[in-house]
Amino acid sequence: MSGIKVLVVDDSVVVRKIVTDALNADPNLEVVGTAPNGKLALMKWKQLKPDAITMDIEMPEMNGIEAVRELRKMGCKDPIIMFSTLTQRGASATLEALSAGATDYVTKPANQGSVQQSIQSVREQLVPIILGLLPSKVRAMGAVSSSLSPEARANISSVPSMFAGPLKLHDRTGMPDKPIRIVILGSSTGGPEALTKVISGLSRPMPVPMVITQHMPPVFTTQLAARLDKLTSATVQEASEGMMLAPGHIYLAPGNFHMTFAGNAGAPRVKLTQTQPVNFCRPSVDVMFESAVNLYGGDMLAVVLTGMGQDGKNGCGKVLEAGGRTLVQDEQTSVVWGMPGAVANAGFADEIRPLDEISTQIQRHVQTYAPEARR
Repeated sequence: MSGIKVLVVDDSVVVRKIVTDALNADPNLEVVGTAPNGKLALMKWKQLKPDAITMDIEMPEMNGIEAVRELRKMGCKDPIIMFSTLTQRGASATLEALSAGATDYVTKPANQGSVQQSIQSVREQLVPIILGLLPSKVRAMGAVSSSLSPEARANISSVPSMFAGPLKLHDRTGMPDKPIRIVILGSSTGGPEALTKVISGLSRPMPVPMVITQHMPPVFTTQLAARLDKLTSATVQEASEGMMLAPGHIYLAPGNFHMTFAGNAGAPRVKLTQTQPVNFCRPSVDVMFESAVNLYGGDMLAVVLTGMGQDGKNGCGKVLEAGGRTLVQDEQTSVVWGMPGAVANAGFADEIRPLDEISTQIQRHVQTYAPEARR
């Protein structure tokens, strides 16, 4: 069986070897070539026609960000996964690469432990992402399911071709029109760019707080919050323990912490926890959504944007049970229609909208149902 073809781009001979060995150890993947810089990567992409590309950021002649821009200009639609370091500089460069057209990213293994540990670390991060980004190809070639990690299986099983029959929106007949006291939002793969569009599309600060869980590690969430803050007149900040939720403010869950809430709906505050990952994630969208329901009842709008896996599906079910509203991004504009697709397929979506309509719909709901609008 010919596996998914991958092109590995990195200026380090050692890293190229580690990534190649990690991927070739999986029966579903095949490294068809390597390149030490972005310039050669462009040539190799033309020659080898890979299905996916892994890309280092800092390289001579042409760096990874420039290579991503050029590949997209050349018509490359393959998933491009960046390799980044868990540093402020690495996080900033990764966000720039995502803005340039990269699909996702993984973090490089720390410079400690054996080569085998590094290979295992790369494999655990990278294989689920590649397979999750190419689920149709995985199933078409008959992937060796026994070799897939639980996370990879979850990623693949949440994509549109697994959904049977036409999707039906949630029926709100007979449900009360509850006020909206908070907007809760979850996103993952493709989320940083989707959030950029949603947050920049908000024409003015909202009369209620918004809280966001984006699957990202520490440092990255700090950088993302700072970037988003520059796009809007609202205040965007990374959440911290005990922070009070205020109208006109947007709070981003910090990496490696679940964001939950304490107090009451009149004086809500952030409570960060490091309990076990949920849906392989910490922060988890489901954890945040369910905590919001515990504090606010159904007085909320839940939004799920592009992302791999199914995080947010159960939380949206809880929101609807409490009488809240749900809105998800459509398949056509999602990088991966895993999370929003899982919500829609479960019948938990009140609305399914393209990305460029999400901001408008959030504002419409808030303007109509915010407590001050109902006086």
